[in-house]
Amino acid sequence: MSVGGLALDASTRNPIILLLDPSQRRQVPIWIDHAQAHHIMAGIKKLYTDSPLSHDLMVSILSLGDLKLKKVVIHSIENGNFQAVLQISKNSNKKDSNDEKEADSFEIKARPSDAIALAVRASCGIWMLEEVVSKASIAVDINADEEDQNEFRQFLQGISPSSLINHFNGND
Repeated sequence: MSVGGLALDASTRNPIILLLDPSQRRQVPIWIDHAQAHHIMAGIKKLYTDSPLSHDLMVSILSLGDLKLKKVVIHSIENGNFQAVLQISKNSNKKDSNDEKEADSFEIKARPSDAIALAVRASCGIWMLEEVVSKASIAVDINADEEDQNEFRQFLQGISPSSLINHFNGND
């Protein structure tokens, strides 16, 4: 999955993070709060400040602990809430047996919004189980979306602000 964008719920004005599947035909909307939207967008835009945000701090701590965020997995929906885990491994150059390598990996439960904010900073994959995608996704028609956007841009280029107000007030 990849972050396809951020939207606002028209009725509640709450942010929604849109995760796009690899085929770009389905997206999964996850409602988040405004602070989490800010953290995710700051990570995507690589906005860094003198005072690091919580997720920047977490990535630094992982690095200092010689740990790596391998991937984020959104694995279920329970009581209407998405459930996620962080898959973390020790950065080890040892050539051990498979059993020992697995012992160097572990999972930590996380809110999906926190997991996504960390994933964009750590440049790791965001995974979602197919059963979750099937249950929560909506179809995406990229060509139709692009056509709608182009049509709207053309509409805006050919109209004055007062004509726009009259158009939406039904005073054409």
